[in-house]
This record gives sequence, structure tokens and C-alpha cells, in this order.
Amino acid sequence: MPVVILSCRAGAGLFRRIGQPPVVGEIAVGVLLGPSLLGWLWPSAQQWLFPESALPFLDALGNLGLLAFMFLVGLELDPTALRGNSRAAVAISQTSIVLPMALGVLLALGMYGALAPDGVDRLPFALFIAVSMSITAFPVLARILVDRDEYRTPMGALAMTCAAVDDVTAWCLLAGVVAVATSGSPAGALVTAASAVVFLLLMLCVVRPLLARWAKRAGRSPDSVVLVALFSALCVSALITEEIGVHALFGAFLLGTVTPRGCPAIERSAGRMRAFVMPVLLPLFFVVNGLRTDLSLLVREPTLWLWFLAVLGVAVLGKWGGGAGAARLAGRPWRDAMSIGALMNCRGLTELVVLNIGLGLGVIGPDLFTVLVLMALVTTTMTTPALLWLRRSSPTPVTSGPTGPTSVDDRRTSIGS
Repeated sequence: MPVVILSCRAGAGLFRRIGQPPVVGEIAVGVLLGPSLLGWLWPSAQQWLFPESALPFLDALGNLGLLAFMFLVGLELDPTALRGNSRAAVAISQTSIVLPMALGVLLALGMYGALAPDGVDRLPFALFIAVSMSITAFPVLARILVDRDEYRTPMGALAMTCAAVDDVTAWCLLAGVVAVATSGSPAGALVTAASAVVFLLLMLCVVRPLLARWAKRAGRSPDSVVLVALFSALCVSALITEEIGVHALFGAFLLGTVTPRGCPAIERSAGRMRAFVMPVLLPLFFVVNGLRTDLSLLVREPTLWLWFLAVLGVAVLGKWGGGAGAARLAGRPWRDAMSIGALMNCRGLTELVVLNIGLGLGVIGPDLFTVLVLMALVTTTMTTPALLWLRRSSPTPVTSGPTGPTSVDDRRTSIGS
């Protein structure tokens, strides 16, 4: 654990210095600690560092970090951000989902015979590839805009709103794909979907009002009590969605979206959760992901490079091309439209979460998992340089206002890496 935590911290700091989001460094360190480098150069050291007996514990702790991360992502989504941008945001976000999904289905049909695991039906395989092509990492996108001091510009505000709508839509679609993959029959998938809808309605109509009433009294409770209550609630919500059959992460994310904003006690507790989860628990997920990623497969099977180029082309064309085209049709200048498309192409940690769900369900195998992880790393890495090139002559943005944060550092503390 110390090696993983300190290595990821060092990787995040190094990549921040070269202008990349910290998550790129954390993903890269996780891959380097796996069979792609350490296991290739020094197999005995990797086996000593990550013995088989330790992996279930690392996986469990990393999953706890993921649950907390998804809760924080849901909490960061601000429904009021749609005001004034709703029509354009919905059009851009849905186009940047529909187009990559359509291209993803065509790609999946082509790669089904070569890369689909034995026993996986064509439908869940194609649907999963389609959804994996349509992911945007809202937290990473927000962090890039905050670091560049552009989150309050018209382009930045619209991009964050599009990413928020995209995030919610993509997770709903993934829930449907998981239901299809795990049910084994159309009737089972319908039961799972109906159960998920009932749970969603209960969260919106019952849990959200109860949380709003509780939030008014939370200020009189010690912060430790509020933190325990929030973490226990997200675990219960995750357990329910896991039992329904749509994965535990959806429950944690959904609880975050219905938790009241603006309550100081909740904000402090979420900040404490973030301060521990991001640097301590989440790196364990990165290394478990890295242990499942073997870039040497690309050397042993050169045809995988062709599939990687096809996946990368579909990913960039669908997200960047779809987002930029829709933004341009919505009346945005070309530079803003291309900038929004570049930001929507950022996948980051969110894509890794989706890919690990697919690998755990057996919908994709280790070879395709490696190809998709490399695609996520490349598309995330290219976001900041593309934005720097596109915005090199943009005017200085406004960074303060009567209702907004007074500095970029203030906003930075509220957005996870």
C-alpha cells in the first residue's frame, strides 16, 4: 500500500508539472506497476510486492474508494447549471453519446469474432462497446477547466453542463447494459430495469426530501456523525443496486445526485471523505486496474495495434467530432465548438470504472480491456494540449462573481482529480 500510494502521488505530481491532469499520472503508474513494465522487467519483485493473497484486499479497498468517488461525482453535479444552457447542453451531450454509440456498435460487430470472449452474446458485447465509446470524465474535464481558469467562461460553463448531462445519460445506459449482460434473458432484463426504475423513483421522491429535512438539522450534529451517516447511506444504496443487478457504483452515484447541496455540514464531510479517498484509497484501484492491463499483449499480437487504432479513431471521431459538430450547429464559434469537442473526448477515470465493470462481467477479455485502457489514456492525455492549442489566443476569463468562488484555488478544493 505505501508503494502504491506514494507512487501514484509522485506520478500525479509529475504529470501536473507537464500540464496533464493528475489522473493521467495515476493511471500510468498503475499500468507501470503491472505486467506491462514491472512484471516484465522484474517478475519476482512484482510477485513479492503484489502476492496473490493480497489482491482481494487491494481490490476491496479500491472498490470502497470507487464507491466514495462515485458519490462525490454525483454530489458535484449541479442541476442548476442547466439554466440558460439547457437546450444547447442537451443537444451537444446527446449527440456526443448517440454518434459514438452508433460507431461503437459498428466497431463491435467487426471485432466480435476476434476479440469477444467465448460464450458472450453479440448483443451485450456490442452494447458495452457502444457505451464505452460514449463516456466523458466529468471530474477530469472540470479539473482541466479549473486549472486553466476557464470554468466561468461561456465555453467552460457549457462544456461542464454538457459533461454533467453526458455523465448521467451514460451511467443510465450502462445500467441497462449491465442488466442485459447479467439477466441472461429478456424477461430478466426487464425485471432488472423495472426494479432500477422503482429504486430511482424512491430515491427522487422519498429519499431526497428526507435528506433535505435531515440536512437542515445536520448543522447541530458533530461532523463525524454526518460523515458516518453519509458513508453508511452510500454503502446501503450501493448494496441495493448491486442486489437489483445494475452494479453497486450506480447506487453510490445516485445517492450523490440526491444529496442536498449548500449544507455546510455535508460539504465539510464530503471534503473530509474526498481528502482521504482520493490520495489513499483510489490509488489502490489504479494499481488493480494496472495489474489487469498487459501492454505486452500488443507486442505478442501485433493485430491488436490495428484494433487499437480503430478504437482510437472511433473514440475521437465520435466524441470530439460529435461534440464539436453539435456545438457548431447550436451556434457556437468554431474555436469554442472544437474546444467543447476536445473536452468531451476526455475519458479519464470514468472510463476505467466502466471497463472494469465490463471485465468483471466477462463481457470483454484481457486483450480488449488493455486496448480500451490504452485508448482512455491517450484520449485523456490529448485533451489538455488540444485545449491549449485551441485557446492560445482566448481572452482572459472572469474568475470571480457575486455568487461564485473568489479564486481558482477555492474552486479547486471542491473538484476531485
